[in-house]
Amino acid sequence: MLDDRHYLICLVIVIALCPAVWAQSHQPYAGQETRAIKALSAAKIEDYQSGSGMGFAKAAELNHYPGPKHVMELADELRLTADQRVKTQAIYDTMHQEAVQLGQRIVDTERQLDHLFASKTITDATLQDQIRDIAATQGRLRVVHLKAHLAQHAILTSEQIQRYDTLRGYRRHGQQGPQHRHRH
Repeated sequence: MLDDRHYLICLVIVIALCPAVWAQSHQPYAGQETRAIKALSAAKIEDYQSGSGMGFAKAAELNHYPGPKHVMELADELRLTADQRVKTQAIYDTMHQEAVQLGQRIVDTERQLDHLFASKTITDATLQDQIRDIAATQGRLRVVHLKAHLAQHAILTSEQIQRYDTLRGYRRHGQQGPQHRHRH
C-alpha cells in the first residue's frame, strides 16, 4: 500500500507526464508541415522512387511465394541453376523497372495534390481525380510486386521454396513446407 509520500511522488509524475501525453495525442503531425510533400516522408519518397517492395507483396512472401530480389540474394544457398538465375534476374528487372515508374508517378501525383492544397486551388473534382489516380497507381504497383512473386514461384522447386522460407525466417524446423506441384 502506498504511503502519503509515495502517493504524492506518483501524483507529481503523472501530472508532469500529462502535457507530453496530450501533446503527442493532439499533435501527431508536428514537424511534418516542413516536408516537401506533406503526405510522404523522405524515406517513403525514396522507397517509391527506388522501386522498393514496401510490404506490397507480403501476402505472397509469407505464403511461400518468394520474391526475385531475395531469391537472387540467396541464389547460392538455394542452389539456383543457371537457367533459374537468368529467369529470376529477368523477373526482377521487369518488376523493378515497372515499380520505379509507378512509384515516381505516385510521388508526382502526391506532389500535385500537395500543391493544390498549398495554393488553395483544390476543388472537389480535382481532389477526386488526384485521389483516384494515386489509388489506382498504388494498386498497379502492388500488382507488379505480386506478379513478380507469382512468376518467381513458378520457376523454383518445392525444396528451394522451403529452403527460402527457412533462410528468411518464415519456417522453423519441423513445420510443414508449401504445397508445390510444379515439375522441374
